[in-house]
Formats: sequence, C-alpha cells, structure tokens
Amino acid sequence: VGIQFVADLGTAAALIVALSVGIALFVMPAILRLVGHRIDRWRVPLLPTVSYESESGMGYRLSRLIQRAPIPALVISLGVLLLLAVPLLSIRVGSSDAGNNPDTFTSRRAYDLLSEGFGPGFNGPVLVALEIDGAQGVAAARELPAKLKQLPGVVHVTDPRFNAEQTAATLTVIPSTSPQSQATSDLVHALRGDLSKDLASSGATAYVGGTTAMFIDIGDRIMSRLPWLFLSVIGLSFLLLMMVFRSILVPLKAALMNLLAIGAAYGVLVAVFQWGWGAGLIGVSRTGPIESFLPMFLFAILFGLSMDYEVFLVSRIREEYLITRDASASVARGLSVTTRLITAAAAIMVAVFLSFALGDQRVIKEFGIGLSSAIFIDATLVRLILVPAFMQIMGDANWWFPSWLDRIVPRISIEAHHALDPRPAPAPVPVLVED
Repeated sequence: VGIQFVADLGTAAALIVALSVGIALFVMPAILRLVGHRIDRWRVPLLPTVSYESESGMGYRLSRLIQRAPIPALVISLGVLLLLAVPLLSIRVGSSDAGNNPDTFTSRRAYDLLSEGFGPGFNGPVLVALEIDGAQGVAAARELPAKLKQLPGVVHVTDPRFNAEQTAATLTVIPSTSPQSQATSDLVHALRGDLSKDLASSGATAYVGGTTAMFIDIGDRIMSRLPWLFLSVIGLSFLLLMMVFRSILVPLKAALMNLLAIGAAYGVLVAVFQWGWGAGLIGVSRTGPIESFLPMFLFAILFGLSMDYEVFLVSRIREEYLITRDASASVARGLSVTTRLITAAAAIMVAVFLSFALGDQRVIKEFGIGLSSAIFIDATLVRLILVPAFMQIMGDANWWFPSWLDRIVPRISIEAHHALDPRPAPAPVPVLVED
C-alpha cells in the first residue's frame, strides 16, 4: 500500500498467524501425545456427549431439510445477504474527527467549544505551503488569500507568512465544514487543482497539507490499492483451494460466498455508523464516515476466517464424497460432523469481537461490529444454508476437474489417502426438490 503504519500492522498480523500455525503443528501434537486419552476425562455438566455419528444431530437434519428444497433456500439466503449489503452502495470512507469521541473526553469538549466559537472547520485547518522563486512568486503569494476566499466552503484564509529569504511561505485555510465531512475532502482536492492553475508560471508552487489533508490522502491511497488487495487475496485463495479440493466450482463458490458475507458486514457498518441505525445502542452519538483503513483490514481478516470455515466444512464433505460418490449424502454428513465445530468457533469469535463495541473509541466499535456481524452471517446464513443448498443443486458437478488441469496443478491433500477407500454406498434417501 505504501503507508508505513499499514505495513507494520500487516507484518504483525502475519507474524501472529505464522506463530499460531507453528504452535498448532508442533506444540499441540506434543501436548496431546502427553495427555493421551485423558483429554476427554472431564466433561462439561448439562451438555450432551459429543457425537461422532454423521447421520444424526441438528446439522444432518438441517441439511436434509434444505436439500428437499434447495432452490428456495438458495434464493432466500442470497436475498438476505444482498439486502444486508445494500447500504454498501453508499459507503463513504474517511477519518472520523474528535467530535465522535464520548462527551467525557476533553478532546470532545474542546472540539465542541471550538466549533461553537469559530465554526466546525476550525477543528480541521488546511495548510498551504508555498515554494517561491523570485519577486513574481512573492507577489503571487500575497494575492493568493483573496482568491482562495472566493472558493465555496472557505470561511477564512490567513495572510502568507514568509521566511527571512522569502523563498517559502505558509498560509492556513479554514473550511466551513468539519474535518470528517465530504465537503472538506472535496475542498482539499479543489484547492490542489485551483492552486496548480492559478500559480502556473508565477514563480510559486503550492503544496496542500496539514493533518486534515494527510488523512484524506491516506484514505485515497488505501482505496486506490484496495482492488489489488482483493484480486491478490481472492486469486491466491482460489488457487490453494483448487489444489486441495481438485475442483473448479468449489473454490469459485467459496470466493463468491465469502465476498457476499463480507459485503453484508460492510453494509451493517454503513447502516450503523454512517446512517445511524441503532448507533445509540452501542454508544455512538454521531454519524460519520467509515475509517479509510477499515475495509482493507476487515477484508483480510474476514476472508481468512471465512476460508477457515470453508475448509472445515468442505474438506469433510469431500472425504465423504471420495468414499461414497454420493454428492447429496456427503453434503448432509459433512454438515452434520462440522456444524458443532463451526458454530462453537464462530460463537467464540462473535463474543470476543462484540466486546469491542463496549469500548469508547469509535474505530474500535467499528472493528467489533464489522467482525462480529460478518462471522455471524458466515457461520449461519452461508455455512448452514447457502453452501448446502448450492452443493445440492450442483451435485457431482461440484467435484468436476479437467484432467489436463489435474496433471499440472500441484496436489495438496488434507485427508489421508488410506482412509478414503470406497465403501458401499448406503441406501439412498429420497430427496424431493421443489421447482
């Protein structure tokens, strides 16, 4: 992305993931070897014993129910996801200002006092720095405040302050709108365009900066690089899933469904923090833009978590399919075995991330609501309804893989091959499909 703090956060996250993988591969097996069968010695009271049967439990019954009417289930779940994602169409990224802090913060009280006394734009002045070459540039700098005051959205411009050699000068532009306002962002871009035209061949060069312009530039930079992040993450995930599952449709389905879940989470963010729907329930008193770096970080985290759940579910379905060659039964059995695992993992993550919404800072609340809503949507609508319905409709086509592609794509196997000897398929269960 080219922004240092973003690179530092990404590096730290990658190191944590690498450390977690190392612990899972080397430390956890050693602990399990030492503990042995005593790992199941104590049980949680009032909870049923874990069942390893693949044809019993809520997951199996839910899958069979969906498989009887896969098209309605697919249409309804897709409709809900698209409805949740509708607010995303009006997303506005930026940086929230101190006016979003709680009333107990001195920064919020100072912000309110300055806004009342001097206008909201006084909290976000725009600095204009001038590089001057010669007397003509000095004259152009002195004439600049009168020109800038005529721009829409400008309430005050200070006189230029020169250095001793009159080779540089600064002046301050006070907008009429708050730092987080879209009008302020438009003003910064307008200043850069107008100043480059007004000062052309005048012997002076203008640079628009300051804290307000800096955050606008960070947002513009991140959003310009966001499509490349999406393409790289989705492309790499598609290739890895294709190597593991030897399928074209499964990784394509995973990428599209993960995007739907993330889009729905973005929609929830916009509805709460930008539109103000239910914002008071989590202590948000003012609406504003979504933090510019939030979509990028949320996408990276959520896509990774969604792929975890995808691998949990589809790997078990594939194991059953390789043994029985029954596409319908393998989906039901795979969902039955993995439902408790996915639900428990998602419940933990949702509880952890929802606790972020109890914090004081707006950006922490945004992270909490965005992450928890996405994981909840993914573990319920997507994994429990959308995936079984889609795989039921596609049948054996889920596992189609061209022979020529099978020869050139490296093979990564999750399951042990000796455990996948075909077994006689069970008696078929009648499944009625509604048109």
